[in-house]
Amino acid sequence: MIVINARFVTQQTRGVQRFAEQLCLELKELRNDLVFVAPDDVLMERSATSLKVQRIGRHRGHLWEQLDLPLWLARHGSPPLVSLCNTAPLAYGNQIATHHDINYVRHPNSYSPLFRTTYRFLTPLLLKRIKALITVSEFSRGEIASHYRYPKERICVVPNAVDARFQPFAAQAYRSGTTPYLLAVSSPSAHKNFARMVAAFLRLDGLDDVELRIVGDSNRVFSGSVYTPQSSKRIRFLGRLSDEELVEAYQGAAAFVFPSLYEGFGIPPLEAQACGCPVIAARAASIPEVLRDSALYFDPLDVADIADCMKRILLDETLRADLRRRGKLNVARFSWRASAGQVSRLIDRAFSTVGQAEGDKTPPFPLSPPER
Repeated sequence: MIVINARFVTQQTRGVQRFAEQLCLELKELRNDLVFVAPDDVLMERSATSLKVQRIGRHRGHLWEQLDLPLWLARHGSPPLVSLCNTAPLAYGNQIATHHDINYVRHPNSYSPLFRTTYRFLTPLLLKRIKALITVSEFSRGEIASHYRYPKERICVVPNAVDARFQPFAAQAYRSGTTPYLLAVSSPSAHKNFARMVAAFLRLDGLDDVELRIVGDSNRVFSGSVYTPQSSKRIRFLGRLSDEELVEAYQGAAAFVFPSLYEGFGIPPLEAQACGCPVIAARAASIPEVLRDSALYFDPLDVADIADCMKRILLDETLRADLRRRGKLNVARFSWRASAGQVSRLIDRAFSTVGQAEGDKTPPFPLSPPER
C-alpha cells in the first residue's frame, strides 16, 4: 500500500494543487496500490470522488497533516507516503515529499511574515527525514540544492503539464470586429511583477482599442505589496474564472503576458499555448527552461522593453502565427501521464529496501529527468 497525502483536495486550486491533482488522477490509472487520504473539508469534490479519497482524522489544514495523518499511518503499519504539495508531515520519514520552489526565500515580500517564517523553519527539518524530493524544473532543483545544501542527486524533476480541456478555438478571436486584448493570469503578489506590466501597457501609443485583462485574485498568504494601476477603462480585472471561462479567455486573447520575476515552473503560459495563444514572457528563473524558443522574451525589470514586446506582438500577425506554431510544439513536450510515470518509477525505487541498509542515504533511483 502506498498512501498519497491528498490534503490538496481541501484547498483552492492554484498551481501547486493543480500539479498534485493531475498527477494523482494519472497515477490512479497507472497503479492499483494507492490509497488517497485527506481531511473532511473537501473542496475538489469531483477529484476526491474519482480518487476515492478516504476522509480521516478530526482536524484540518496543517494540524491534520502534522498530527492526524502520521497517527493514521502509524496505526496502519507506517506505509510509504507521497506528499505532492509543498508541505508534508515532519515526523514521518518513510515518504517522498515535494517542493516547487524557494520563492519565499528569493522574494519574501510576496508572502506574509508567518508564511515565509514557517516555510524557512519547517523545510530544512523535512529535508532531513525524507527518502527523496520532487520538484518541477531543473531551475528549482538547483535553487533547492544550493539554498538548503540538499543533495542535488536526491531531487527528481517532474514537470507540470496541461490537461485536455485547454484547446485552441477554431478561429482566433483577435480579428476585425472584436475587442483585442492582452491577457495575464496570476495572483497579484509582488514577484509576479504586475505593476511593471501595467505600467508598460499604459505606455502603448496608437493602440487605444486594446485592453489588458487580468485574471486572478490575492490569497491571504501573500503580502499586501501588490500594484495599484492608474484608473483606465482599458484595464479589466476579471477575478477568478472557472476552467471553462479561462479557456475562453486564452482562446480570445491577442497574446498572453507572463511578466513574473520568479517561477519554479509556471503553468499559465503552457495553458495559453495549448489554447493557441502566443506568449510574451520574462527572461527570468525557470521560464526560458519551460518555454524555450516558443515565446517572445523581455527583461522583466525594464518597463520599456515590456511595452516594446507588447506592441510588437499586437502589430505583427506573422509573429503571432509563428509563436502559436512554436507554442503548440512546446506544449507537446509535457504530459501529465509522462510525469505521473516518473513519479510511479520514483515510488518503486525510493521505497525499495533491496540492498539498502538502515540509514543509507544513497539514492535508490536515477535522478536526471529524461530529455524532452
